[in-house]
Amino acid sequence: MSKGTATRQAVLDEAARVASRVGLGGLTIGSLAAATQLSKSGLFAHFQSKESLQLQLLDHARARFVELVVRPALAAPRGEPRLRELFRCWLAWDTDGLPGGCLFVGASAEFDDQPGPVRDRLVQDQRDWLDTVAQVFRTGIAEGHFRPDADPEQFAYDLHGAMLAFHHASRLLGDPDATARATRAFEALLLAARPPAS
Repeated sequence: MSKGTATRQAVLDEAARVASRVGLGGLTIGSLAAATQLSKSGLFAHFQSKESLQLQLLDHARARFVELVVRPALAAPRGEPRLRELFRCWLAWDTDGLPGGCLFVGASAEFDDQPGPVRDRLVQDQRDWLDTVAQVFRTGIAEGHFRPDADPEQFAYDLHGAMLAFHHASRLLGDPDATARATRAFEALLLAARPPAS
């Protein structure tokens, strides 16, 4: 990795920490310059505009999410074990990843009614993520771990709802039982999807 690439990665890591606290809309080249102790002109040469900075940060965060959540899950055995690993890594991402929690959750609430390239990127990332969860669930159907008539898209929707509830319970409400509650919700979804005992 070149020095320029390493610097850019370090700047984007710091941008993710800043944005997790102040929001993607609150992230500016100026606030990033202050956080990194780099010049505004140097950062402007890298990013050109606030929107470009936001889009590059989302690309960076997506790559980190794939590295820390998706890849480890795909290394697990197909079916329910893979789904369990996906849930475990996703929970760790929201708990341990950034000081303000999941960047995508915050940015989605912030940009849900602001048309433009940033919202479009968030929509695409969200659709890709739900498709990933549904596809992992489909491997569970193929392996016989879940009912053949179980709905992968509904499972992805329900699991995403449980994770949003976890995010709010842990971040906003400071609920010490948030992880246990999210885990119980996940187990209930798995139980409902399993074939009936013969």
